[in-house]
Amino acid sequence: MKYNGAVCKKCRALNEKLFLKGNKCFSNCTIEKREKTGRQKKMSDYGKHLREKQIAKFSYLMNEGQFERFFNIASKAKGRTGETMMKLLELRLDNIVRRAGFSTSIRMARQLIGHGNIRVNGKVVKIPSYILREGDEISLKNDLLLENLYVKQSLENTERLGWRPSYITYDPQKKSAKLSMIPERAELSTKINEQLIVEFYSK
Repeated sequence: MKYNGAVCKKCRALNEKLFLKGNKCFSNCTIEKREKTGRQKKMSDYGKHLREKQIAKFSYLMNEGQFERFFNIASKAKGRTGETMMKLLELRLDNIVRRAGFSTSIRMARQLIGHGNIRVNGKVVKIPSYILREGDEISLKNDLLLENLYVKQSLENTERLGWRPSYITYDPQKKSAKLSMIPERAELSTKINEQLIVEFYSK
């Protein structure tokens, strides 16, 4: 099952800002307060590898089985396993909905998807883990959703703060977003050392 607990606890446990609450993560964040105190725990080599995996897993709100499945897919593909895995995670529909600006968090994106409010190339897709391909276009099911307070605020903040990445092209007339290219590793939304994750599963 996916994680449904208090997301702030995960940030505190990993001492990492995972941005799981959307806009709320930019105000009164306990992690930022902790950083100011300079308190850090010493960590073993195993702990460092485990922590990196946990950060990646919870950044996309996945359980252990789901995350390991993505790793196994990446390990069988061509190229670097860690980089391939990170790109697959980034290209999940729930994450692209967030990055495009239709939601401020993975949880909100999953709600939109689960309720049948997201279309991919004109067809409703209800699978958050659906992997998008270059050229795919995502949009809201209907224009009424543009008046939803959370969707409206999310789109406004994304435009105002420049949160939308270069590999996503947004059409303000059609209110749709297109995956214009497969992102490079440097463009991904998470600051993760994926090599530590590869080493974790190799032990």
